[in-house]
Amino acid sequence: MTRSVFVTSAEGETGKSTVAYGLLDLLSRQAGRIAIFRPVATSSRDKVVDLLLSHPAVDQAYEDALGVTYDQMHDDESGSLATILARFDEVSADADLVMVLGSDFADVSTGREAEINAMVAANLGAPVVLVVHGRERTPEQIAQVAVMGCEQLRARHATPVAIVVNRATSGDVTGIRLALTKDAETASVPVAGVIPEVPLLVAPTVAALAEAAGAELWRGNPEWLQRESRGFVVAAMSLPNVLTRLVEDVTVIAPGDRYDILPGLVLAHQSGTFPGLAAIVLTGGYRPPESVQQLLDGTKLDVPILVTDSGTFETTAALARTRSALSSGSVVKKQTALRAFGEAIDADGLLAAIDIDEAAAVTPLMFGHRLLDRARSARKHIVLPEGDDLRILKAADEVLRGGIAQLTILGDETQIKALASSNGLDISSASIVSPHDEELVEKFAAEYAEIRKKKGVRIEQARETVQDVSYFGTMMVHLGLADGMVSGAAHTTAHTIKPSFEIIKTAPDADIVSSVFLMALADQVLVYGDCAVNPDPNAEQLADIAISSAKTASAFGIEPRVAMLSYSTGTSGSGADVEKVRAATELVRERAPELAVDGPIQYDAAVEPSVAKSKMPDSPVAGRATVLIFPDLNTGNNTYKAVQRSAGAVAMGPVLQGLNKPVNDLSRGALVEDIVNTIAITAVQAQEEKA
Repeated sequence: MTRSVFVTSAEGETGKSTVAYGLLDLLSRQAGRIAIFRPVATSSRDKVVDLLLSHPAVDQAYEDALGVTYDQMHDDESGSLATILARFDEVSADADLVMVLGSDFADVSTGREAEINAMVAANLGAPVVLVVHGRERTPEQIAQVAVMGCEQLRARHATPVAIVVNRATSGDVTGIRLALTKDAETASVPVAGVIPEVPLLVAPTVAALAEAAGAELWRGNPEWLQRESRGFVVAAMSLPNVLTRLVEDVTVIAPGDRYDILPGLVLAHQSGTFPGLAAIVLTGGYRPPESVQQLLDGTKLDVPILVTDSGTFETTAALARTRSALSSGSVVKKQTALRAFGEAIDADGLLAAIDIDEAAAVTPLMFGHRLLDRARSARKHIVLPEGDDLRILKAADEVLRGGIAQLTILGDETQIKALASSNGLDISSASIVSPHDEELVEKFAAEYAEIRKKKGVRIEQARETVQDVSYFGTMMVHLGLADGMVSGAAHTTAHTIKPSFEIIKTAPDADIVSSVFLMALADQVLVYGDCAVNPDPNAEQLADIAISSAKTASAFGIEPRVAMLSYSTGTSGSGADVEKVRAATELVRERAPELAVDGPIQYDAAVEPSVAKSKMPDSPVAGRATVLIFPDLNTGNNTYKAVQRSAGAVAMGPVLQGLNKPVNDLSRGALVEDIVNTIAITAVQAQEEKA
């Protein structure tokens, strides 16, 4: 297995940090412990190192990621190389993989940076991913730079294994790939991907704009200073004309004595009917008079209002020159970078080129990444009924930015957009549908009345019922307007899943609806069922839960080895509860002979090889079970919570199974991360439904 990979370029301004961060995220699916190493860095704080260290896959001190400074390299090149090698050995001692990042071509006093990077890569024995920028270049020009880069690497005995073209403004991806195959230097090096120029990745933060303009924060949320500004509007016209020029996350530059325009801009930002603003900059050093301040004091004012002493022209010129690189504190940019990398890169090809073996252990982080990747592979359409819950909108923002799923959010469009805008969230690519939409209500009511006519439901009653958000969302899934539904952040479990029992109903191969939790432990993921739905299943129902749980495990890349749990192992015990589990085990063997299943078995014998060796030495499941079926809800619910709290496991779920189409319930205490994971889980289930 390759112990390291070296990311470098032959020039500056390639956006190498985007590629490095994306590659780090990709590698985190394969390797358990990843370390970062920067052989040559500036003496000041290295922002790219900070960026990479901010990734959740990395647990490393900043000082441990550095080799030598530019000054040290200048003073003693051979001694610096020895120091770099020694520092690398220290870093790699406790890591499965080290990502090494070449220098940034910030040292203008020497033209040897590319040679030094090549020399370091060769001495570390690290395969090299070469990054070439394609901004305002033809395919032939891109190829020329790539050829030069490969020549420099090979001249110093380093090995380029992949080329990534970044910041490409030419849409001719095929032409770029063909141009790179025409020269012998690059013909044998696979092109891992061509990433387009993404303006947001160089968009300045509001803080950077404030610094460039010499402005101070007069009103607004200081946390919003880290938001990106995607453009400028100079408000040298009347308010109606300014409003027509607003776009999402724009910064408005206004003469400070235009007191009439400021309340209008704040109202537009909060209205939900106009795009949200990144900031407002007031020029000329003027602050609004007391009456205007009093008006603003009565509003919830998050958008930063900056005041500068500079004039409007000078301020506009200064802001137009400002850029901000990808950094550790920029959540939106990091999400955008990962999506751009993921959509453009041949992940399997790149991993094969650098020869990274997949780790045997699966950490919670690795499983989470694989889950999101699986969801992205076929973006399904998920409906979120609770559009008035801020957690739902925050999760929607992450899901949409990450390309995890398409979304429909239920609720009042103006109110939802206003709530999103006032919290700096971008949900513009989601569909927002009112559960009182007359056309859909009539369509859903007719269908629901037909489904429930044997229960005596009339059209009038159906019309009222389907306007409940849970019923409305479930009808969308039933009629194919969405592939799945996630709800429960603000509603009970019964309120969320009852409509699915009435409308979607159980799948043909399932007798009951049940649930599992995906339990991500330190080094593996187990499936626990049923921990949320069925209080005391009989033997037939327990067998059905086991078979459904095994299918769920397979859907998420977990090889199912099913343990039917009891307080007794094998034939050592007796009693009604043990006999129920024994009968259920035999039913599973009859209904799904291809499954590896054993029971009754105690938990320790199911998961611990040493215990299994003494209690069930000939079992294909004991000691290596991945799907654990509890005999009743009391046992299952308490066990998953005990493992979650005591072992620090990440519990994803409950994941409902056995329905014709996926509907999943959230805890009312769900965090944004929980909601994102549940949306991804539902999207993966929807993929299985279509398979």
